[in-house]
Amino acid sequence: MKIAIIGGGNMGGAIARGLVASGTFDPSAITLAGPHREVLDRVAADAPGIVTMTDNCAAIKGADIIILAVKPWVLPGVLDEIAPRIAFREQAIVSLAAGVLLADIGGMLHRYSTDRTLFRVMPNTAMSVGCSMTFICHDNASEQSVDEVTAIFDRLGSTAVIEERLMGAATALCSCGIAYAMRYVRAATEGAVELGLYPAKSRDYILATLKGAVALLEATGNNPEVEIDKVTTPGGITIKGLNTMEANGFSTAVIEGLKASAK
Repeated sequence: MKIAIIGGGNMGGAIARGLVASGTFDPSAITLAGPHREVLDRVAADAPGIVTMTDNCAAIKGADIIILAVKPWVLPGVLDEIAPRIAFREQAIVSLAAGVLLADIGGMLHRYSTDRTLFRVMPNTAMSVGCSMTFICHDNASEQSVDEVTAIFDRLGSTAVIEERLMGAATALCSCGIAYAMRYVRAATEGAVELGLYPAKSRDYILATLKGAVALLEATGNNPEVEIDKVTTPGGITIKGLNTMEANGFSTAVIEGLKASAK
């Protein structure tokens, strides 16, 4: 299987890096295209063996799957450029443009073909280390095409095929959500420094704690509150900390942030 990735920025670069790092995909079957040679060269240094070029139309030639890793406002121009060269019956089109519906993409391509295989995919930047949570929806794609696209992103972490109506919520939870998790790490680090710990050590301690929390939930399948109850003894310091966080809007801030991102 050959893949053409249009867009060498954070997402496109993360896909290329992640696929090569997985050790399960032939780097020479990956073509990465973008307008800036220096950006492409940086990705190629991290993902040796991939093909890079600045010509989008040349990049898609012979590809089985075309991944459009571009910003929403860039997508129409890219599609206008490459659509006359797409072999619509043989090539699946995968858009990573946040908020752009499959129907919108279909409308952009309508004058070129109505017989096409379209996907919307929303990963996060943890693709580059094989730990993305990626969501996939499609417009009447065949089972084989769904399996092929899913297999690509399975190499980059976990995947879920969902209905398009849920994509906004999924994007807020996991694509935007990785930034929210990073903000918690930053806030906890700042708090730890105020309490007298060194920043670098604090970060290590926080990451180890988060890994432990994830491992507990995965091993037990418990609701988080079950594990919280195990460390919140009556009159103890944990419940005092939790109640103070809630008084300052912790849960409300998370929920409202997700709702704002899903709009």
